[in-house]
Amino acid sequence: MTFKFSQRSEKHLTGVHPDLVKVVRLALTLAKQDFSVIEGLRTLERQKELVAKGASKTLNSRHLTGHAVDLVPYPVNWDKWSEFKQLADTVKQAAKQLNVPIVWGGDWTSFKDGPHFELDRAEYK
Repeated sequence: MTFKFSQRSEKHLTGVHPDLVKVVRLALTLAKQDFSVIEGLRTLERQKELVAKGASKTLNSRHLTGHAVDLVPYPVNWDKWSEFKQLADTVKQAAKQLNVPIVWGGDWTSFKDGPHFELDRAEYK
């Protein structure tokens, strides 16, 4: 099955680093389940709002520079971690094929962030 991003997902890719956009687009062609882009580039105001709600732990987010996106399996079920893991495997596969180093928030130990993908800080300052 071939999936296509909604207008909202496309809008959320605006301002995101081109290498990360390439990874996300390739992942969509590889995916066995549809997914959406729910956040890309963020304003500082939006980031402050997310920190205040506990949805983020930092004001130094990679979203502020366009180096991160949040992706969710569609339809989203926030309680099904296995679907986020499957999506992460697909995104990692796409990144590997494109030789773009990424980090998945679900691999973090202190604050697991299943929707979060960012370009590796070691390669993308």
